[in-house]
Amino acid sequence: MNQRKQPESLAGSESLDGAAGFAFGIAAYGLWGLIPLYFRLLRAIPPLEVLAHRAAWAFATLAIIILLLRRGPAVAAALRNRRTVLTLACSTALIAANWFAYIYAVSTEQVVQAGLGYFITPLANMALGYLVLGERLRRLQLAALLPAVLGVVVLAVQTGEIPWIALSLATTFSLYGLFRKLAAADALVGLFTETMFLTPLALAYLGYLAAHDVATFSPSAPRECWLLLLSGPVTTGPLLCFAAAARRLRMTTLGFLQFLAPTLQVLVAVFVFDEPFKVAYRTAFPLIWLAVVLYVYDAVAHNRRRPRETEIVMPLEDI
Repeated sequence: MNQRKQPESLAGSESLDGAAGFAFGIAAYGLWGLIPLYFRLLRAIPPLEVLAHRAAWAFATLAIIILLLRRGPAVAAALRNRRTVLTLACSTALIAANWFAYIYAVSTEQVVQAGLGYFITPLANMALGYLVLGERLRRLQLAALLPAVLGVVVLAVQTGEIPWIALSLATTFSLYGLFRKLAAADALVGLFTETMFLTPLALAYLGYLAAHDVATFSPSAPRECWLLLLSGPVTTGPLLCFAAAARRLRMTTLGFLQFLAPTLQVLVAVFVFDEPFKVAYRTAFPLIWLAVVLYVYDAVAHNRRRPRETEIVMPLEDI
């Protein structure tokens, strides 16, 4: 029997690039998981000032990459499309809110709750797909949402407050993913455009701080200056690794790897930062992990039922 021939761009990619893709995936999610160590070094700087520097230096870093890869025409095409510009403007606001919430979580020693937020994010993505895009949810996907919601409710009841950091991170990042799904721009062009939109506001705020002589970025604080400069590579490095991994790995493989980041974040919070793993977390996290297990099991089972030709992720547009 003749087998259906795979497209040339996909044929053999699992065997030839699987190891490299896995390495890029580990690098991306590993770096995202260890990023609290970097922001911990900046905890004495106000979160809004760190956010402004992160946007500005990420824009500078991405501008260099755009020039080196000659992606200027792709950026210009995105900016000529009014719908794309409006969509990226919305995603810009969401990623800025997400970055601020995460920086705030690290500076206030609430990294465990931040990790909880990123465990919930894939489940929030499913809910948005159902509510906004009209995607059908399979039974196990619906079942996975129940313990996740219950875990958040238990956490709120036992702590006496809404876990707003976790919920804001999950909400902003899942909505960000939704808008980026609708935008006619790839990962690199999209993030460059978003940081370009943020940079004028960031520079205005940093200029205000400098004018009032309260800016951290000054010759009198060389350590802080270098740390803030690093926010550009710290932001763009994991993204580039992720883009390389996504071109080489199946979605189920990426689905497994995405939980590496929040796992590392929680481990760093508990064993490096000595954050208390409260009784409420000991009740809520098992429910969240049950939801994650159901989510991953459903993804694997669904992938096995699909034709072999569709198991490999279509390559993303070259970055």
